Amino acid sequence: MPQISLRNLTFTYSSPVLLDGISLSIERGEKIGLVGRNGAGKSTLLKLIAGELRPDDGEIELAADSVLARLTQDVPEGGDRTVFEVAADGFDLPPGCVATWRHLGRRMAAGEQLDAAETAAYENASTTLADAERWLAADELDSLLEEMSLPADAQFATLSAGMKRRVLLAAVMIRRPDVLLLDEPTNHMDIESILWLQDFLKRFEGTLIFITHDRVFLQELAQRIIEVERGRMFDWSCDYSTFLLRRDAMLEAEAAQEAEFDRKLSEEEVWIRKGIKARRTRNEGRVRALKAMREKRQERRQKMGSVRMQLQQAERSGNLVAELEGVSHAFGERTILREFSTLVMRGDRVGIIGPNGVGKSTLLRILLGEIQPDGGRVRLGTNLQVAYFDQLRSQLDETQTARECIADGNDFLLINDVRRHVMGYLQDFLFSPDRAHTRIGFLSGGERNRLLLAKMMSKPSNVLVLDEPTNDLDAETLDLLEDVLPQYQGTVFLVSHDRAFLNNVVTSTIVFEGDGAAAEYDGGYDDWQRVFQQRAKEAMAAKPAAKPQNTTVPSPAATAPVQKKVRLSYRDQRELEELPDRIAALETRQQELQNMMAGSGFYQSGAERITAVTAELTQVSEDLETAFERWEELESLTN
Repeated sequence: MPQISLRNLTFTYSSPVLLDGISLSIERGEKIGLVGRNGAGKSTLLKLIAGELRPDDGEIELAADSVLARLTQDVPEGGDRTVFEVAADGFDLPPGCVATWRHLGRRMAAGEQLDAAETAAYENASTTLADAERWLAADELDSLLEEMSLPADAQFATLSAGMKRRVLLAAVMIRRPDVLLLDEPTNHMDIESILWLQDFLKRFEGTLIFITHDRVFLQELAQRIIEVERGRMFDWSCDYSTFLLRRDAMLEAEAAQEAEFDRKLSEEEVWIRKGIKARRTRNEGRVRALKAMREKRQERRQKMGSVRMQLQQAERSGNLVAELEGVSHAFGERTILREFSTLVMRGDRVGIIGPNGVGKSTLLRILLGEIQPDGGRVRLGTNLQVAYFDQLRSQLDETQTARECIADGNDFLLINDVRRHVMGYLQDFLFSPDRAHTRIGFLSGGERNRLLLAKMMSKPSNVLVLDEPTNDLDAETLDLLEDVLPQYQGTVFLVSHDRAFLNNVVTSTIVFEGDGAAAEYDGGYDDWQRVFQQRAKEAMAAKPAAKPQNTTVPSPAATAPVQKKVRLSYRDQRELEELPDRIAALETRQQELQNMMAGSGFYQSGAERITAVTAELTQVSEDLETAFERWEELESLTN
């Protein structure tokens, strides 16, 4: 029996129908990526499955023994609550019950005396836990938070956006869901957090249905793609890259069929309009067929248009944009940059990567001359005209309409020396007249980002600063932005955690590597990873072969690590020496399997083979992770 069944599901907010008679069957353990344009109905579909919305027609059936949980896009402030208290909201228990029992119980265990109110609160919490048979709830949550590398007693409000989303995921996972629904889980996460989430979800054994704009994340996780488009649902039993190829072929075939249909309709319209004699002798069956064709053509829903965008070029800047020599900067005792140097020339497209809060925005402000560093030298180029894309959308006034935001009350804009009406310009960014007159506070996340792009591109510039431009944008708009940016003759600074976007846009990447250290690499994310992994392999290969140097008499402190190394058992020492070869073999097999799955005919080779190869790849990836962890564990004993 399927875990989730949708039968003839229909839902609408207004015309046209958002979901029109869709049906879907989902088996246990599937990992499904939901894709489609902004506003196509993906988030609505998740809400319908979760029971938060009721369909206009049709049925949704969830297997009787299934526990379902949904992680939303929104991240609460958290107030003055701890990580444990926020995560404990996931229990199906009265608010604060588990946290109160844990906190007061720890105080009692430490020998503290509770007052009467605290004693009553502890007894009430104990009774509630006993009635629900959840005595181990606090211990279970502590274990989960430790597994997810979350500080249980830290203040939730002080965490980065990525860590906050991890806490909310913990609140969801403590329910032990059989079905997990995720809506844009990587938004505002740094790459480290995205990789952690990617790995965590790979190990999740339940059914996963998720929406994401991160194409690498989608490719890594989704075993099946469901596309929501024009009220319909298209089911693709393949990974994301294969889906792209199959969808393009389908759209070409659909366009050809519609063109042939329109040709026949045109011929029939000519026939029906012939003279009196022809009308007297016309075939009534043919007339009825023509009426049916007219109705079918009228019901056809056109594919949503694509964003049309062009960047306005200001007067060229000088060849030099910015030069940093030995720049250092700190906030209090926290070092942001340490002896960092770089040279940015006109036309460079520079990516900036690092954990949330590490100092990427500070580096940008130094590069643009907005703040002076504590040390080092900064030299700026001439005639710099900067345009910003701000991930926090602080440039948008939510009380204004989209039209007011773009034109400042004017009816016309000058775009690359061409006079454009503001409404026509907004239509280039998929704003209908109705949406153009909608207040920004009522626009979706994707619409706000498109509006911010429109605002940025309405001003001439020769330097673009893009701070997380990919959040909430659909794949087609991302593809177009990737095409436009390389044609821009100015300089681009791009802060992003979207690995595919970085690969496709930037010419070099500045990476924050911890403790104020930053380094620049040629190419995008994958190029940096190749260099990073190669260095790690070289270091790993060199470790077992290293011979101890005994040229001086070591101090007692220096001899401690050597004594630890001597304590390795023969079996552990042998395992340490063999691990590099084992890791190399696993990596080779992992690449072979990935290449096999990427082959054009793989997903037509039968369900048995697809299942076997997928299972082997999962096992090899888990073995590789275990081998790396074991190698690090043994190496730590020798240091």
